[in-house]
Amino acid sequence: MLTRRLLLAGLGSVAASPILAQQDDWRQSIREVRFGVSSAENEAAAIARNQPMVDYLAKKLGVPVKIYRVSDYAGLVEAMRADQLEFSRFGPAVYSLGRRVLGDKLQPLFRDVDNNGQEGYYSVVVVRAESPYKSVADLKGKNFAFADPNSTSGYAFPSYYLRKQGFDPQTHFGGTVFSGGHDNSVIALVRGQFDGVATFQVNENSGVVQRLAGRGMIPAGATRVIWTSPLIPASPFSTRANLPQALKDEFVAAMMAMKDEAPEVFKTFTDGQVSRYAPAKHEDYLDVIAVTEELEARRKQKPGG
Repeated sequence: MLTRRLLLAGLGSVAASPILAQQDDWRQSIREVRFGVSSAENEAAAIARNQPMVDYLAKKLGVPVKIYRVSDYAGLVEAMRADQLEFSRFGPAVYSLGRRVLGDKLQPLFRDVDNNGQEGYYSVVVVRAESPYKSVADLKGKNFAFADPNSTSGYAFPSYYLRKQGFDPQTHFGGTVFSGGHDNSVIALVRGQFDGVATFQVNENSGVVQRLAGRGMIPAGATRVIWTSPLIPASPFSTRANLPQALKDEFVAAMMAMKDEAPEVFKTFTDGQVSRYAPAKHEDYLDVIAVTEELEARRKQKPGG
């Protein structure tokens, strides 16, 4: 007859066995990891920038990692809600939307620190370099493009702060549209379709304009900045709270190690503009949430809102 001591010892050895350890591994229930990417960036460019990173992650995590591309920023939130995404880099306004929809089921993990040690970026209003416009006041009655209704730098911050400065976008500009993405806005501006656009810039060497010029998609020096917002906290890489903690820990560890273990992949993924990653927490985005909540309240006050 087995004694109680022998029985407990036997159970202890089973609990420590490789078989049960393997069963506890998140890979038993999650056979692939999906990384969300929005259509704000040109598709070919987005794949070229993200594919080496997901290939690196696949090797580190030991499961296939795939790019999950959505049509707009809101699509990232919907995909998270439907458990169709494990990870994505959310713009701060998209993160704010995600928290309204998902609450604390959406978790921020970490964010960029640029080469100057800055953990954020700016919304800028850009015009063609040869245009006569020197300030937002000069754009009165002109055609203007925002990027996406859920873009921080491409809509939320410029809309909020321009209004605070006396330039209500609905009445100041002759017409406003959403272009569908930052690349679309800047390319259309250079082609003469808009007089001004809102986009993002980290510094004078890094931003949408600089990225497009570097890829030969617009001429260098084709645009000029006439307005800059307050600093926006860097976009958080985020995840679902219902994922195994071990998976989240391994993802964070892999991304934190990428600069040292795969420097060319890191450079491609960050356009060479990021020095490292730093932890992100929900409290970092409370100001952005306040801005987006005010904009949402204004929208609901409008007829049909």
